[in-house]
Amino acid sequence: MKSVEQIKAAIEAAVPGAALEALTNPGPSAQHSLLVDPQHAPAIARFLRDDEELALDYLSNVTGVDWPVKEVTEKVKVTKTVDGIEQSVEETIKRTTGGYLEAVYHLYSMRKKHGPVTLRMRTINRTDQVGLPSLTPVWRSAEYQEREVFDLYGIVFSNHPDLRRIMMWDEFKDYPMRRDYVEPDDYDYEPTPHDDVLAKARAHQQRLGASGEEISQ
Repeated sequence: MKSVEQIKAAIEAAVPGAALEALTNPGPSAQHSLLVDPQHAPAIARFLRDDEELALDYLSNVTGVDWPVKEVTEKVKVTKTVDGIEQSVEETIKRTTGGYLEAVYHLYSMRKKHGPVTLRMRTINRTDQVGLPSLTPVWRSAEYQEREVFDLYGIVFSNHPDLRRIMMWDEFKDYPMRRDYVEPDDYDYEPTPHDDVLAKARAHQQRLGASGEEISQ
């Protein structure tokens, strides 16, 4: 099978205007991935599925990743002039990373017996711009899995045929797989509470007054 760089070049030749970035994986698996721009993602997906050499006809799974804003400190070498002499010195800089949600797609070819090829799409932020295009029209197996990512991470997939919660109930307001998710202390919905769940439920009930409203501490 082609390398990630070769697949990237093939996509750029087939899909005018597509913006892609090859992301390397330094781990033992060395499963590198392609970060694709959401605008061209459906066209890229169709190319990967229909290209005779790649024939990526099987989507095995879709996963979500939450990347909160994080401050990173790193040391870099810079050249400075000290007493008229250029020297290489080490400086500590701080930068921020993250602040977006990510959908990750793993693709295989059943016909060619190769893969995976991993695609990534990123939202603009984690708050009010969390939309990405659905790839269900290209690979039907994405339907339930994109619903799960929507349910647990909050990514809104446009052009999805049936985008609604699949694990949490309709009235649930949060996204349990986000890194800043805080578990509720009201476990009334737990059918058989036990151990720490039961302790949380009892503590919650103790904070409620006779009217059912929470008592201020």
